[in-house]
Amino acid sequence: MTPTFKDSAQELAKVLEASLAIGPAVEHAGEAIVQAILAGKKLLTCGNGGSAADALHLAEELVGRYSVERRALPALCLNADATAITCICNDYGYEHVFSRGVEALGKPGDVLVGFTTSGNSANVIAAFKAAEQRGMITILLAGKDGGAARGTCDHEIIVPSGNTARIQEVHTLVLHQWLEAIDITPWPETLP
Repeated sequence: MTPTFKDSAQELAKVLEASLAIGPAVEHAGEAIVQAILAGKKLLTCGNGGSAADALHLAEELVGRYSVERRALPALCLNADATAITCICNDYGYEHVFSRGVEALGKPGDVLVGFTTSGNSANVIAAFKAAEQRGMITILLAGKDGGAARGTCDHEIIVPSGNTARIQEVHTLVLHQWLEAIDITPWPETLP
């Protein structure tokens, strides 16, 4: 039987209540993003499926804007370029679809945010490994038990739920929280 809207809303409310415990991790990761960009670094994002949409959402809001007028900020979603994706997958395999982008674009001090609701996406984990080798800051957004990615990143936000839809809904709240912090930051005219 399909759950009613009320059922889903009540489940989300329980997940949000349990997610209050990850608040400090969310805020620390958000501060790391702000400080990196203030230092002239960029944000890279990646994910698969619905998590690809979350990764794209975060990056586009930095380059464009969220809720206030501010300067454009350097961010790029690694799953946004269909030609790069098909080239990399064809030549190297899907596991390398994001790590190749990190190898090409990642610099020390840049930030990689990887979205994987299970924590087991091999291509996101490979991207984290490539980012670590380049001295980048890594941020995991996952759910369930964090999967194989747990313990591999500088910052980890693991939503306390086993339901993919509820995990993604909280991921949206997290990225909006970061964007609100970015919006209130006094950005200089130019970045280093």
